Amino acid sequence: MIKFINVDKVYPNGFQALSNINLEIYDGEFVAIIGLSGAGKSTLLRTINKMHPITRGELYVNDVDISKVKGKELRLLRRNIGMIFQSFNLVKRSSVINNVLAGRVAYHSTITSLLGAFPVEDKMIALEALDKVGILEKAFVRADQLSGGQQQRVALARALSQKPHIILADEPVASLDPITTIYVMNDFKRINKEMGITIVANMHHVDLALEYATRIIGIKEGKIVFDGPSKAVTEDVLISIYGRSIRENEKLGHVDIEDEIDNKGKNK
Repeated sequence: MIKFINVDKVYPNGFQALSNINLEIYDGEFVAIIGLSGAGKSTLLRTINKMHPITRGELYVNDVDISKVKGKELRLLRRNIGMIFQSFNLVKRSSVINNVLAGRVAYHSTITSLLGAFPVEDKMIALEALDKVGILEKAFVRADQLSGGQQQRVALARALSQKPHIILADEPVASLDPITTIYVMNDFKRINKEMGITIVANMHHVDLALEYATRIIGIKEGKIVFDGPSKAVTEDVLISIYGRSIRENEKLGHVDIEDEIDNKGKNK
């Protein structure tokens, strides 16, 4: 479980990104965080693995006060938290499997990691992770030879290779085309349901958040203004989060996209 208690985040320049956050995210949930750019979505997400340390309050991940851990204890905690970025964060000249094996680094010594001397067991874990996201056949291809959607799937496989309890996804499909977005979001949904991994994702597109997440957290000016099930999100709720109606601008035509996917009959 992830638990925020009266959490504030103030950056060195004095900007308050989060204000009095009180929040509990339970094991196995698929949570989408929505809000305007600069509302605090990414900051909220990145406090969970201490990429952005909190300024005040308490933040617990699986009963560990993350604000107090450091060094080896922090590395062990982060091992259980996978992270997906909008920009994929792959080593483009390296093979797909080597990128996925980077998720196993926290399980080994620095020397083993630098030499790339991963045991056979780790390589099997990496291959299984690639199989889970449907690109096992790309294992020995260079990452820069893949499409954007395939690269994001490599990033997801890398996170899975950590054997995490939680996956944090920071705008994971913002740079993908609509068709590829459906594939990647379906991967997240399947992993959440079949593996029971908690997923917390910042989502730019409201319709995607409502379709895939079971719970929505709305952030405005660093404060939570909505927290509830996806089906409870109304037009008034969206106005409270965004300050205006955005539904018409967010229509993605998912039915047409899915029809096109069926017609193509293959993944991108």
